[in-house]
Amino acid sequence: MTMAKGRGGKDGERQRAIEPGESLTVRNRRRWFVVSYDIPDDRRRTKVMKTLNGFGKRVQYSVFECDLKQADLERLCALLRRLIDERQDDVRIYGLCDVCVDKVVMLGLAQRHASRAYVVV
Repeated sequence: MTMAKGRGGKDGERQRAIEPGESLTVRNRRRWFVVSYDIPDDRRRTKVMKTLNGFGKRVQYSVFECDLKQADLERLCALLRRLIDERQDDVRIYGLCDVCVDKVVMLGLAQRHASRAYVVV
């Protein structure tokens, strides 16, 4: 089984197993995304929050950090498009490259959360 270098952990690096048949193509590579939203309608805002909970970690009231493959990002965008009202709602998804993730400055209670744990058995 091959190991791939990733982000997270104490030293800023972690390793995860590459699934059989998986290659490190752009489509299979994970990237960090920051998703923020401003949605005036309580019901739509709650649905967006619950959807995002399935993709990442809530780090502030209307901000999530997500560690996603390209396919996951596409699925998330499709789900969000169905939930929001494009005339009223504002959803922003910021992709962070590996270098940018390492340059994030956090103050106060902010902590970098670890991405999903991978266990090799």
